[in-house]
Amino acid sequence: MNKKPLAAAAIAILSIGGYAIAQKPAANMGFFVTSANPKGGNLGGLAGGDAVCQSLAQAAGAGGKTWHAYLSTSTVDAKTRIGNGPWYNFKGELIAQNVADLHTPDKNKISGATALTEKGTAPTYLTKNAAGEVVRPDGDLQHDILTGTKEDGTKDADTCKDWTVGNADAKAMLGHADRLGRNAGLNPWSAAHPSQGCGMEQLKPTGGAGLLYCFATN
Repeated sequence: MNKKPLAAAAIAILSIGGYAIAQKPAANMGFFVTSANPKGGNLGGLAGGDAVCQSLAQAAGAGGKTWHAYLSTSTVDAKTRIGNGPWYNFKGELIAQNVADLHTPDKNKISGATALTEKGTAPTYLTKNAAGEVVRPDGDLQHDILTGTKEDGTKDADTCKDWTVGNADAKAMLGHADRLGRNAGLNPWSAAHPSQGCGMEQLKPTGGAGLLYCFATN
C-alpha cells in the first residue's frame, strides 16, 4: 500500500487501518494551550510555567523554539514575555500578527476552534447550538486558563502569589480560551474572572483544569 506523506498541519490523530498515528504540529506553530498541568497555580514561579510549556512543546516535536507561559506576576506583564509574533496554532492557523492584535478583541483569532493544545486537540470548551445559545459540554469544563493578567496583557493582582501557591490561600485571574461564558458576546481570552483558589480543587468548579497558554518567543 502506498503511503502518502502526512501534512504537519493535519489533525493530531489520524486513524489508518485501525492504527492511530500521531501527527506533528505545523512548522510555524507558536501558540498552544497546554494539554495538561496537574500543578494548578503552584508552578514554582514563571520559570516553572515556562518549563511546562517547553516540555510539552518538546514532546510534540516543537522544542526547537523557546516557549513561555502567558503569565503575569506582581512585577512582570505577560505581554512583555511572549515575543513579537506572529503566532500560529497547531494547524498553522494565524492567531495574532503581533502583541497589539493579540490584545485587540476583533483582531486576535483565539476561539474554541483555534485554541488547540500542542497535540492538536481541543480541551473541553463551551460551544454554541444552532440557536446561538451557549451550551455546556458533558464532563468537566476546561475553558478557564491561568493568566494572572488583565485584558490588555498587564499584570493583575491575582497571580497565585506569583505562581507559588496551589491551594485556597490565593487566587488567579483566568481567561476563557473559547471566549464564551455567562456574558453575552466575546468573553476575554486573557481575563474573564478570578478563580476560587489556586489548587485544582478550586479551579475545577468554575471550569478549569489548571491549563496555560504557551507562546513561542522566537
